[in-house]
Amino acid sequence: MPHYFEPGDPISPDGLEEFDVSLAGQPARVASAPGVFSARRLDPGTAVLLRFEARDGGAPPGRGDLVDLGCGWGPIALTLARLAPEARVWAVDVNRRALALTALNAERLGLGNVSAVSPDAIPPDLEVDLLWSNPPIRVGKQALRQLLRHWLGRLRPGAHADLVAQKHLGADSLIGWLSAQPDWSAAKQASAKGYRVIRVARAEAAAPGQAPQDEASRFGPK
Repeated sequence: MPHYFEPGDPISPDGLEEFDVSLAGQPARVASAPGVFSARRLDPGTAVLLRFEARDGGAPPGRGDLVDLGCGWGPIALTLARLAPEARVWAVDVNRRALALTALNAERLGLGNVSAVSPDAIPPDLEVDLLWSNPPIRVGKQALRQLLRHWLGRLRPGAHADLVAQKHLGADSLIGWLSAQPDWSAAKQASAKGYRVIRVARAEAAAPGQAPQDEASRFGPK
């Protein structure tokens, strides 16, 4: 059976499932289908990330290029698009069904600033103003690190990425690896329900000799 992080098959109208969620504080009825990540609900890790952003993360830039890496059916991209209607939101996934669903959901919600694309369709010179992601941890350590090196390397000076990862799937070791990289600074920003929210910034964006402080947020059981 194909994994959600593989190309997958195109979407079939007969396979659509719909459910209601809240995105950016507003109700949304979204479509999903088997074969994508968390096909029948808002994934708990994504919910932790979006809850952190709403309470403590700060508003996304009003303009520029914002990225949802590993978009699935689109909850992060749709949230970004609602919060920053004048920004361009790139919903990136290797799964064609996920891209079709995200595009469909954006169209249904009237969000014309979402571009759902495969990684190779991203302009090679794109610099990213903000990245939010529930990255595909299950692709394996080496593949995940290669993925993050590529995308974190696209951050503009002063920009940051917020990632969410499950503790028992290696969130703390991921923080350690990110922190050891010469080009970035990384710190845990929140813990809830077994997940960590990790903020990664271009190292030159931090003050010389300083690293971000651990600002663990208390908005749910750890």
